[in-house]
Amino acid sequence: MGTSSVAPEGVPIQSWLVAAVTGAGAFMAMLDSTVVNLAIESIRVDFSSDLSVAQWVATAYLCALAVSLPAAAWLGARFGYGRVWNYSLGLFVVASILCAVAPDILTLIGARVLQGLAGGLMVPAGQAVIGSEVEKKHLGRIFGWLGLAVALGPTIGPAIGGALLESTSWRWLFWINVPIGIAALIAARKLVPSGSRDFARKVDKIGLSLLGIGLPLLLFGATEMGLGELTPLTVIATGIGSVLVMSFGVTAFLVSSPLIDLHLLGRRIFSISTFITGLTGASMYGGLLLLPLYLQLVANQSPMETGLWLLIMGFGSALTLPIAGVLIDRYGAGIVALTGSLILLVGTVPFLVAKLYSPLILGVILALRGIGVALAQMPAMTAAYTSVKKEEMGDATTLVNIMQRIGGAFGAVGVVVILQQASDGEMHSTYIDAFTFLLVLSVVAFFAAALMHYQIQSHIGRKVQNEL
Repeated sequence: MGTSSVAPEGVPIQSWLVAAVTGAGAFMAMLDSTVVNLAIESIRVDFSSDLSVAQWVATAYLCALAVSLPAAAWLGARFGYGRVWNYSLGLFVVASILCAVAPDILTLIGARVLQGLAGGLMVPAGQAVIGSEVEKKHLGRIFGWLGLAVALGPTIGPAIGGALLESTSWRWLFWINVPIGIAALIAARKLVPSGSRDFARKVDKIGLSLLGIGLPLLLFGATEMGLGELTPLTVIATGIGSVLVMSFGVTAFLVSSPLIDLHLLGRRIFSISTFITGLTGASMYGGLLLLPLYLQLVANQSPMETGLWLLIMGFGSALTLPIAGVLIDRYGAGIVALTGSLILLVGTVPFLVAKLYSPLILGVILALRGIGVALAQMPAMTAAYTSVKKEEMGDATTLVNIMQRIGGAFGAVGVVVILQQASDGEMHSTYIDAFTFLLVLSVVAFFAAALMHYQIQSHIGRKVQNEL
């Protein structure tokens, strides 16, 4: 994809329909990552449980997402990505029903684990289906609208959860998945191809063990730290998880049939774009942890006001994604990611300059951060997927999703470690240090995006020369 201003041709209706069906699954998976958060207390009271146990209704889902994610590429290659997507969506619907009718807290937590396992397969498998079925020149717009669905899930999740809790039982938080999931399954019968099977691809048991245990431990530790739980348990979990994930990175090059083909990282465009995905993930999740604390403790905003400010940032991202898709297909992923990382940088600097801003200026700043994340991250993901062959799409989607999650964990841990150094008299300077950390991430992302743009243009130039 170059920087030509020629309008791209229209996307076939079949491609939109495939994206709509797989996007429904991604929307539900992301929605369920946040929709239950407000219901934890209601669930605890209903089951007469301790808060420490009830919290696992949320935590178990996020950890289970990370358990199944590493197996997505192998399962997709062996059984077909369409089949994996269909079965994981079916399991997600069944698990949602089990959550809705759970008679006790342990059954609910177990059903949430099933939901998470299904969601961890469903998102990358759906992306692989799209990457295999949609022409590369259309991927920007397709992933733009798919990104809208994924971004809206966690953004509106708390609002949906709050509205349902006001009018009905927390069980309806899970019942809402059922009609959406069944409709998607029915539509998928004609729209989502099953995919080809490759029974010769053996399972990498060592790699699956290392990454299947290491990634959940790493993300669990980072998630708990993000909630302020900087305890020996969270530090040990994060440390062991990091070691296991890095060990997988070594063993994957030593076996004949690795769980995920890390040789893809040897390709410059793919490796740089995946790196940018991780950086923007770190900036996004680090910001989602830091900003609520900053707004309440430094800017003296109420919890309700803080929620509204974060909603502005979330909608800034969500509403920008479809526009980003058009820009990518028209001008190229490199220049869009470069612009996005610059906007993200501009949206971070003001927090280093002053404690307080007027509501209008604060809204603009937060919207800029949301827009910047969308314009930097989604083009990088698109560039990664357009740089690989169709048969490599499963490994590519799995790697990008893993890097995004690891980046998010790194961002959350970085912010927590900085905030833990705060003392009563140095609160504001400590927050400046934390925002400086986010600024550094944005600066690195900017230079990485510039390098990605250069690599894409060089690739296009070589391709044109070869054709001549």
